[in-house]
Amino acid sequence: MKKTIRVFLVTTIIFLSGCALFEETQNTINYANEATEYFNKLSTFADETASLANGEVNTEALEEKLTSLEQTITEFNHIEVPELAEGIHQDILTNNEILLEKINNLQEDGQLAIEELQNAEIFQTIDSITSFMDQIEQLGLE
Repeated sequence: MKKTIRVFLVTTIIFLSGCALFEETQNTINYANEATEYFNKLSTFADETASLANGEVNTEALEEKLTSLEQTITEFNHIEVPELAEGIHQDILTNNEILLEKINNLQEDGQLAIEELQNAEIFQTIDSITSFMDQIEQLGLE
């Protein structure tokens, strides 16, 4: 009887350990998917905004895009991060803060500073953030 209980306890412990590993793997995959979606949104913003900056600018549309981007950044900053991705996520957060600062600089005194947008610093920061894409993709594969 004692032997049966021990076998049952050992089996239960192994099963629960496997569940924790499965959960961490699932969290990592979810994070990788959310990060990929975030990077795609940043790239889309950069593509759409670059064309606005090079042509005639619709300031109202640009302000809406910037507000939407700020919201996207803030939401990404607060997602659940698996232990495996904490270092990468911290690097992304650092770059996100720089990006938010640049967005705020574009909206000086309630006016949109188009010339600042045309300097392309915001695009360089977006490129810097999206460069983490390869590292994030590898999280889902390991």
